Amino acid sequence: MKNRNLQYLKKKVRPTLIFALLVSISLIYLLAASIQCEWTGVEKIVAVGDLHGDYKNFVKILRGTKLVDKGLRWKGGKTHLVQIGDVIDRGPDAKKIYDLLMRLQKEAEEAGGKVHMLIGNHEEINITGISFDYEGYVTLDQFVSFLPEKYKEKKERDFLKKKQKEALKQPGAGSSSDYDLRDYWKEIRNEAMENSNHSARKKYTYNFNKTYGKWILEQNAVIRINDIIFVHGGISEEFSTWKLKDINDQTRRELDAFRNSIIFSMPPRLTVRRIVYEPSGPLWYRDLAQKNEDDFKENVDRILHNLDANYMIIAHTPRKIRNMDDMSRFDGRIWIIDTGISDAYGGYLSALIINKGVFDVWPPELRNN
Repeated sequence: MKNRNLQYLKKKVRPTLIFALLVSISLIYLLAASIQCEWTGVEKIVAVGDLHGDYKNFVKILRGTKLVDKGLRWKGGKTHLVQIGDVIDRGPDAKKIYDLLMRLQKEAEEAGGKVHMLIGNHEEINITGISFDYEGYVTLDQFVSFLPEKYKEKKERDFLKKKQKEALKQPGAGSSSDYDLRDYWKEIRNEAMENSNHSARKKYTYNFNKTYGKWILEQNAVIRINDIIFVHGGISEEFSTWKLKDINDQTRRELDAFRNSIIFSMPPRLTVRRIVYEPSGPLWYRDLAQKNEDDFKENVDRILHNLDANYMIIAHTPRKIRNMDDMSRFDGRIWIIDTGISDAYGGYLSALIINKGVFDVWPPELRNN
């Protein structure tokens, strides 16, 4: 009887999972059709580079550029804030940054402004579940913050019970309060990095995808505001012939296939991979930040011509800067705004401000003398 019930459940549950998966795929296609990626007539733009989990420094930038008040409520009016991706990894507070961006999106919209968070390669590797494969990416605080609350509570409860029993067997060993839970979670995090099938790794990836992965797929990989392209890594000549909407839709389709495979515990239903993990794709491309300017100038001219744009703002490749000049390449047509904002990269705060077509920088001391 037990085997019959099990077979019945397998027959019943499998179609249900497939139906749920098909509904999810249908929703992402419907969602993609409604997501805007181009704007004109915007007077003021504030662009911020990779944050890598540094909530405190991001708040300093928001306050310094007068986009939020003391209570971190939007006061930027019709300004467009562009956070250019890589909110997560290397630092402790990615979850707090995502939560803040989600709220500011709604508040800015009500005020006639916009908050854009672009998809970065670190968003990609957390959605696809490989962030644990890189040393130093998933910090302890980040790891614990994205675990499901019930899972954390049960693990901590079991751990403390175990320690209490050990203490009773060894008089004078101390109470359970003497045991550092951070050390316990650090041990679990390290085990999860070594074992791709570890329960904590699976819980982290599932929980991240369930809430934050869903929201990330509602964002764009590339946008145009006025005559300026904003993208995490850069647009290569190959992708410069694509429509921006097609780049964004393809990015969503590919990432959604990985996300659904994690949510529904099924192999990724991915027929074509053009962007995810692709070195020349918009999330990973580095040539605009690294190629010799004299040798690559004509390539840049062709890329921007194909995109019908005058400028491109990128991040992804950390760049130490002394002043505003150090942020631009190719006669000011390419701007690199990954200045190492996170303390994990030195904590060099900056924001690029474009007001009525004029480029400026925050803080003021970075302005050219």
